[in-house]
Amino acid sequence: MIEMLQVRLLRLLRRVLSRPRIDLPLATGLVLLAVAGLCTLYTAADGGMGMVGGQAARFVLGFALMMLISRIPPATLRNWTPWLYAGSTLLLMVVAVLGEGRGADRWLNLGVMRFQPSELVKLTMPMMVAWYLHPRQLPPSWKDIAAVCVLIAIPAVLIAKQPDLGTALLVAAAGAFALFLSGMAWWRIGVLLVGAAGMAPIAWHFMHQYQRGRILTMLNPESDPLGNGWHIIQSQIAVGSGGVLGKGWMHSSQSRLDFLPEHTTDFIFAVFSEEFGLVGVCLMMVLYAFIIGRCLWIAMEARETYSRLLAGAIGMSLFVYVFVNGGMVAGMLPVVGVPMPMVSYGGTSAVTLLVGFGMLMSIHAHRKRHD
Repeated sequence: MIEMLQVRLLRLLRRVLSRPRIDLPLATGLVLLAVAGLCTLYTAADGGMGMVGGQAARFVLGFALMMLISRIPPATLRNWTPWLYAGSTLLLMVVAVLGEGRGADRWLNLGVMRFQPSELVKLTMPMMVAWYLHPRQLPPSWKDIAAVCVLIAIPAVLIAKQPDLGTALLVAAAGAFALFLSGMAWWRIGVLLVGAAGMAPIAWHFMHQYQRGRILTMLNPESDPLGNGWHIIQSQIAVGSGGVLGKGWMHSSQSRLDFLPEHTTDFIFAVFSEEFGLVGVCLMMVLYAFIIGRCLWIAMEARETYSRLLAGAIGMSLFVYVFVNGGMVAGMLPVVGVPMPMVSYGGTSAVTLLVGFGMLMSIHAHRKRHD
């Protein structure tokens, strides 16, 4: 009996290892982005190798998981989806009871590491929406749209109560992108957008005072330059002082003199802008655009609904992360605590992002198969 089980496991392992390899263009873009992130983190941490080494170790783990997941067929991922969604939602409930953090209960302390379940939901959310819509007739009916909205609302509300409104909106956006890519009629999209806009006054009433303050500060940061407006003003100074060519690597005065808060996490892109200027920012945006474009191309080449919706949602979600962080650093959007993908310091976000790209590579590798 044991020998038969060992033989089956060996056969399964052999089949997994014989799957097509990773998508080289996408992997190359991710490696270049990771290198740029580590170089920026090195200068943001004032040459401290401890933080850089920790982030590099997380990248190694993330890339290893990406290569492993790229060999798992999309059909298997689809079968696992309800359990992954339920598990990640359960973890959010555990966070509500046992969570810890600085000003918000967002982390679970596992002893050897701290884990942020909301980052995992950024993946399981579009997976669940794609799973639900996969066997159904598209474009979806109002009944299916309502069901998807419930699936989105459950984890989004749990994350918003941590409180982490920025991540809650990103999670909701990830699910909404999968719904949008299902071929919804534009008039239905318009109805949903109008309904969301109508809910804004109600949402404003339930927001925390500091969340309202961030929105008001974005509109006029000079109204409280030493308080709520400090982040935006110092970030704008860093971005503007970079000019066209930048000050050069390791010459960011705003972070070295500790004027720029959170310069290794949320505002690390301001450090990059100051050191490499407009030219460096444009090159990084081109790199992000290439990765996002590759994601959407993989979605277009997918042969079945689940793969197409999941790949497209992950690609569009990456665009939103870059847009929100860039807008926050430039002072055009409120400070919401959204990191710059693969550049900001953070273990859970980097690893889960690379896991998502592993799913994309799996979809690309198996695009000629009908799951």
